[in-house]
Amino acid sequence: MLRRLPKSALQRVWFCKICYKRYSSAFTTAFPGKKDTSGPLPKSYNPQFVESVWYSWWEKSGFFRPEYNKNVKHRDGKEPFVVCLPPPNVTGSLHLGHTLMVAIQDSLIRWHRMNGRETLWIPGSDHAGIATQIVVEKKLQKERQIDRHTLGREQFVREVHKWKEECGNEIDQQLKRLGASLDWSRPNFTMSEEFSRAVQEAFISLHDDGTIYRGNRLINWSCALRSTISDIEVDKQPITGATDFRVPGYEDPIQFGVLHYFSYPLDSGTEIPVATTRIETMLGDTAIAVHPDDVRYSHLIGRKVQHPFIDRMLPIIASETVDKDFGTGAVKVTPAHDFNDYDLGERYSLDSVTILGEDGTIDCPVPRFNGLRRFDARLEVIDALKEKGLYGGQKEHAMVVPVCSRSSDIVEPLLKEQWFARCDNLATQAIAAVESGELSICPKMHCKTWQHWLLNIRDWCISRQLWWGHRIPAYRVSFRNGHPKNQKADSENMWVSGRCYQEALEKAAAQLNVNEEHLELTQDDDVLDTWFSSALFPFAVHGWPSQTDDLDRFYPSTLLETGHDIIFFWVARMVMMGQKLTGRLPFKEVYFHSMVRDAHGRKMSKSLGNVIDPVDVIQGASLEDLHARLEGNLLDPAEKERSRRGQAADYPRGIPECGTDALRFTLCTYKAQGEDVNLDVNTVQTYRFFCNKIWNAALFTLNALPDNFEPSPMSETLADCSIMDRWILSRLSDTTSKINSGFQGYDFPIITSAIHKFWVQNLCDVYLESIKLSLRADDHRAVVSRNVLHTCVDAGLRLIGPFMPYLSEEIFQRLPRKPEREDPSICVAPYPTTGEFPMFDGSLEERVALSLDIVNRIRSIQKEFGIPKLSGHIVCNDDDLRGVLSQLCPTMVTLSRCRTLQMTNQEPDRCLATTVASNCALFVEMEDIDVPRVLERLQAKLAKTNTGLKKIEAQRSMDSYEEKVPQNIREKHDQQVEGLQADSARLGAAVAMLKTAR
Repeated sequence: MLRRLPKSALQRVWFCKICYKRYSSAFTTAFPGKKDTSGPLPKSYNPQFVESVWYSWWEKSGFFRPEYNKNVKHRDGKEPFVVCLPPPNVTGSLHLGHTLMVAIQDSLIRWHRMNGRETLWIPGSDHAGIATQIVVEKKLQKERQIDRHTLGREQFVREVHKWKEECGNEIDQQLKRLGASLDWSRPNFTMSEEFSRAVQEAFISLHDDGTIYRGNRLINWSCALRSTISDIEVDKQPITGATDFRVPGYEDPIQFGVLHYFSYPLDSGTEIPVATTRIETMLGDTAIAVHPDDVRYSHLIGRKVQHPFIDRMLPIIASETVDKDFGTGAVKVTPAHDFNDYDLGERYSLDSVTILGEDGTIDCPVPRFNGLRRFDARLEVIDALKEKGLYGGQKEHAMVVPVCSRSSDIVEPLLKEQWFARCDNLATQAIAAVESGELSICPKMHCKTWQHWLLNIRDWCISRQLWWGHRIPAYRVSFRNGHPKNQKADSENMWVSGRCYQEALEKAAAQLNVNEEHLELTQDDDVLDTWFSSALFPFAVHGWPSQTDDLDRFYPSTLLETGHDIIFFWVARMVMMGQKLTGRLPFKEVYFHSMVRDAHGRKMSKSLGNVIDPVDVIQGASLEDLHARLEGNLLDPAEKERSRRGQAADYPRGIPECGTDALRFTLCTYKAQGEDVNLDVNTVQTYRFFCNKIWNAALFTLNALPDNFEPSPMSETLADCSIMDRWILSRLSDTTSKINSGFQGYDFPIITSAIHKFWVQNLCDVYLESIKLSLRADDHRAVVSRNVLHTCVDAGLRLIGPFMPYLSEEIFQRLPRKPEREDPSICVAPYPTTGEFPMFDGSLEERVALSLDIVNRIRSIQKEFGIPKLSGHIVCNDDDLRGVLSQLCPTMVTLSRCRTLQMTNQEPDRCLATTVASNCALFVEMEDIDVPRVLERLQAKLAKTNTGLKKIEAQRSMDSYEEKVPQNIREKHDQQVEGLQADSARLGAAVAMLKTAR
């Protein structure tokens, strides 16, 4: 049956099957309601099992809506915590950079929700004007062999909306798979009817007050797209010399990175030489500039040269902006095709001559060049200069090539009449907001960047020559035949804006003082820059310009969290628009996270094949799966082949299944402030093992609790706690303090490190091992330990809940609850505080830490000396410490797995000694130790370790090590040195211990 469907229909079926397979397990269930947790906890951790069903129940229960926490008892009058998810482009799927953003924002939202605050995390997607139009145009060409011009504008826009409904919701499913606790009852799309009304209102308001104006200025132009593009869509690719680039529309590659020399003749028969990397633009030259202090040319300032091909005289002007060491020291000035030259032209009132058409062909009065494609004209201009004896040759030259990220075209500066927004006054207010502290930016290092960019801001070009987007609500005014032209309309190229044709007509008639029937209006065909609508996001999502309840309650947002790469394109513009249109900042704090790179420190890109789909990390993917997924993308064959090679190099065995919780937690462990994140999938797998550790601890706990177990209040249990009980409760208190402090300062590595240490080093490796024997007894001691264990696991799950929502919920639902707690989900359970756990005891922790140091030394000696179980003695001359260590001896024996360990007052004979502290030493009996043989072996290992350490340190001390060695290799060296230094210290201590054997 499927074979009879048209190709496009087959692709839609394929897409639906893929989406169902890849996303359904996270948020769908065969039955409505809560997941059945009445059965026993499975013996092994399986992410797919754990992460199924919960999301649909969370969403259905309304836990993610702010109204849920509106009337909870522990709210304490706190203001709502509001965050807008930076709207991802509707065209694609989330990558790991988005996943880092989701992991950070969701952890913050969940933490505030668990602290009783009314929380709102607003979802949305961006219509992505250029990207979406390109995707749909490629789809139409591939499936139906037609272009948008064949369809016409209205039909094409309908095709885009149709595509969005069929394929544009993948991101929402990914967000749900990631556990993002967004309020889906408040969806947003920047091309929705409600959002479009906000965009229209903003444009009209800003146009009426003069902030938006129409002007003839220099912009970034893509000849392939036939549209203006924003700075963020220009990839500035540095090259060191002659480099070939593939340019759309050209069969052969075009060479860049070459400096061409040619001369302009003076009327005296002499010449002035210039140099340029874009020699074809000399057809638009209107001046020559030299430095006023350059003695080679200072006598020529004020004179004129004759253009060799056009009847045009070019003045020689003086400007301190000229670099005397560049080329010949004299530079050609082309105001209509170079941003620096444009500024120079404005300063000296030079003519701006446009010689490039929108399609990239030459438009000039010289037949030889007119109509040629720009890079064909480059060769023709060189030949023509050679014929006149004016070409001086070429040499390789380092430069930056501006490439359109959407079309791979070479971007051209082009003088064009467009709509612009004045930014000077808006920027001044945005700078003042940060300087006054009204707007907080974290990390602080971005404040300097913020100020520098806003102080040097240019007016913002908001026009785009597209069909998909918000059509500009501006109308060109003209007079109908038979009416004398009004001077104002004729001379000023008059435009009016309006919500509809009739409103604009009425506005124009009133301004011109004529009857409406004498006027004819034509709406601008252009659409607004996507960033214009995105700049309105923080208040448009609440219904602005209408004064809605949500706008009153949830605007401004509390926090904006995003990547620092869009600090100018989005963040600054939101601040400027918020202040201008609402009179308020759109948010109170900005937190910039780092950029996610691959394990080698490279930027993730399709051409390298190193873009990682978070779903592949969550559920695992074979190399064949990764290759097959490329077939569903609209990549050209060359890009697909590069991607396949990149995937094979990085993931020869595919990507292992790690689960959502492990991925989220891993991303938050990296230092997210200021440094790029080099993500290694192997690191994610390590934290998948951490999830398994938590699972096993929970399994142990549930098995240790009787069927009728009912937790007792800690106030009743604390008095009977042992030293280890009090120690783990103290660790819980200290961990809770560190984590809450970390959340307040957005220090996620501190938070995740504290969580990991508590679960692994404190709870699993020490406390669980120390109470295993006591739990087997049927006495009061066992009852106390069970209550302490339950308290720690319950609190530990709540501590980790914001990062691992699925794992924590699965276990939380199976754990017995205290009578006073009726939380339906860990999502809304109270987050641990030091008020709940005030049991920190620094003195006790120091003493237990000493005992654990003894345990580690015993383990190390047993391992290095090859002793299965040793017998040891502890000598301590501090009475209080001796008493504590005496009580902890059974625990130390259990944890170290030694034969015996005793307290003694005098140093025993025939023992190896090691100092633990100034008032404490450990003595190990020498029986069963072949000292000479063990000493020889350890000395050999120590020598090998030190040799390896010196080798790496020699590499690190090389000249230009920081510049020449890639960052990922340097990080690997740092890790190796750290490990070798630890091994050297441990082996050295063991050797010293043997040498001093009594």
